[in-house]
Amino acid sequence: MTSYDDYQTLAFERRGRLLTVTINRPEVLNAVNGRMHSELARVFYDIAADPDADIILLTGAGRAFCAGGDLDWLQAAAARPALFEQIAVEAKQIVFGLLDCEKPVVCRLNGDAIGLGATMALFCDIIIAAETARIGDLHVNVGLAAGDGGAIIWPQLIGYPRAKEYLMTGKLIAAKEAAELGLVNYAVPADELDARTEQMLERLAAGPTKAVRWSKVAVNVGLKQLAHAMMDASIAYEALTNGSADHLEGLKAFAEKCKPVFTGK
Repeated sequence: MTSYDDYQTLAFERRGRLLTVTINRPEVLNAVNGRMHSELARVFYDIAADPDADIILLTGAGRAFCAGGDLDWLQAAAARPALFEQIAVEAKQIVFGLLDCEKPVVCRLNGDAIGLGATMALFCDIIIAAETARIGDLHVNVGLAAGDGGAIIWPQLIGYPRAKEYLMTGKLIAAKEAAELGLVNYAVPADELDARTEQMLERLAAGPTKAVRWSKVAVNVGLKQLAHAMMDASIAYEALTNGSADHLEGLKAFAEKCKPVFTGK
C-alpha cells in the first residue's frame, strides 16, 4: 500500500478505495507555504501510482479550502529569485499532476479558495461547494500576473470575457454565482455539503472504474494540450511581476491590511 507518512501539510484518509486528501494548515486558512507547495507538486503523482485508490476527494481542514500563498513565503520568493525558480517548476507540476492523474478527483469546496487554492479546485473534475465559500484568483491584488494556472482554466469554464474580468480585477465570486456561471458544478447549503459530496462519490465508485477513468482522460486531452502550450509563458509573466515594485507594494499592503498604491512599476 502506498504510504503518505512523509507529508506534513496534507492529511490522508482511506475508506475502501476512496482516498481523501485534506489541505491541512487550518490555523492559517490552509495558506500555501514552501513545504506545502512542494508536497502539492508531487502528491497527485503519488496518488496516480497508488494501487489502492480509485476515487480521490480533495478538501480543506477547518473554515477554508485554501487561502492562497502564505505571506512569509511570498515575501521570501520576492526577495530571492532562485526560490521563485523552484516555485515555477513546482507550479507546473501541480497543474500537470492534476491533469495527468487518471483517477477522478472530486473537490469538496468547504470554504474560500483563493489564488492557487482556486486553481487547484478548478482543475478538479467535479466541484461541490458550500454556499458560504468564495472563489477568486487574487494574484493582481498583490501585483502578480495570474500565472499558476488561472489563465488556463478560468476561460475554459466561464469564457474569455468573464475570465479576464475576474483575473484582471481580482474579484471574489460567491459559490452560488460560481455555480450559475459554470465555474463549479454545485453550490449547496453548508450543512448539506457532506451529503451531496457523498452522493457523488458513491455514484463514481459504483461506476465502471476503467470507463470512468478513461472518460476523464479523453476529456482532458484538449485541456492538457492547452496547459502545455500556455503554462511556461504564464509562469514567466508571473516571474516578471514577482520582481516588480507593484508586487512589493501589494505584499506590504497585504501585511499592513491597507489598500495598495500601485505605480505600474
